[in-house]
Amino acid sequence: MNGGVDLLAAVRTLLGPVGGGPTDVIDPVEAAARVAWSAVVEPGDAVAGALVQGLGAERALASVRAAEDDGPLALVEECADAGVPGAEDPVAFLGTVGSALERWGPRLARCDVSAVVAAAVTTGARLLVPGSAAWPAGVDDLGPHAPVVLWTRCGRAAPGPALAVVGSRANTVAGAEATAEITSAAADAGCTIVSGGAYGIDATAHRVAVAAGTPTTAVLAGGIDQLYPAGNVELLRNVARQGALLAESPPGTRPTRWRFLARNRLIAALGSATVVVEAGARSGALNTAHHAAQLGRPVFAVPGAFSSPASVGCHRLVVEGRAQLVVRPGDPVDAVVGPRRPRGGRHVLHADEPLAPGREDPEVLRVLDALGRRALGEQELAVRSGMSFAEVADALALAELQGLVVHGVGGWTRS
Repeated sequence: MNGGVDLLAAVRTLLGPVGGGPTDVIDPVEAAARVAWSAVVEPGDAVAGALVQGLGAERALASVRAAEDDGPLALVEECADAGVPGAEDPVAFLGTVGSALERWGPRLARCDVSAVVAAAVTTGARLLVPGSAAWPAGVDDLGPHAPVVLWTRCGRAAPGPALAVVGSRANTVAGAEATAEITSAAADAGCTIVSGGAYGIDATAHRVAVAAGTPTTAVLAGGIDQLYPAGNVELLRNVARQGALLAESPPGTRPTRWRFLARNRLIAALGSATVVVEAGARSGALNTAHHAAQLGRPVFAVPGAFSSPASVGCHRLVVEGRAQLVVRPGDPVDAVVGPRRPRGGRHVLHADEPLAPGREDPEVLRVLDALGRRALGEQELAVRSGMSFAEVADALALAELQGLVVHGVGGWTRS
């Protein structure tokens, strides 16, 4: 990993202090390598996570760069010697690593850790890595899907229990009232409120927490400098002052639908329990509930009128045994701070079950996210999406068949 004294000094500055803990135990070279990984891979990349956890970030990055030139055989052998999960079957693991190298390659060539660090310094962000005083231990439960770094703008440390509150962007008045009551109960019990900063239920939960003077955390789908949506910028600034903003993508990374889906796993991991207040049939809040169930966290759903489209998702969670019914505002809070007594109606998925993608093909979704207003070639799309050239070509072909993209003289555009 290349980097001079100035880079390492900047990394040390970004590392702390956050949460009042020591930072001299964090190796800045290893932290800088994690920053590089965050710039190369998309959130939740399980192959990258396994390599970083098994080999260490710096060693894994050096080995991957070598594999780019010499092929993946030496990397696979190194992983097998280190006991990296999956490497015990070298033939299958060789294919897995080969595919990963293809999707990482376009960004590896452009990776500039100094630029990422400089952008973070300009933004006033802090860098969290495993071992940092303020690193949230809950995200480690994601295993290889855990973030390699987290960026934060934090006004108040919140080490206590947390409740994730999510729901529809187009909430009803009843949904807002239920959110306010649940959030108030959680605040009274000393819980941090975790949500995604979106319109609707997310925003209501954050606003009630701010008004109650309790810490609240908003997990962003883009970089820590990308306060989105625009209508919630002032709210998110208030969250940063009273609690924390968190992001796993480097500063400057724009939020996309794919990253919103990936972001949901962090919301679920940060909360000791998750409550879905309102959710339509295809709401992203259901994705958060799914991740919470995978992690073995309690999931709750607020009932609504049977005629309300905003409650269809909540009702399905309960009927399918994936969530407990909220009977009173304190029910989710009891699961976080009260005695852990058995409750009916919760279905926990097997820990090894893969994270569920959105309803669209995930690779098509990532290519569509990468397309902007102007036409783009496949090489630029590979860099923007974090996919290999072959994956981009396949996704574009499928998207073209579905009538989602068109190819012109200047490249690909949305249809």
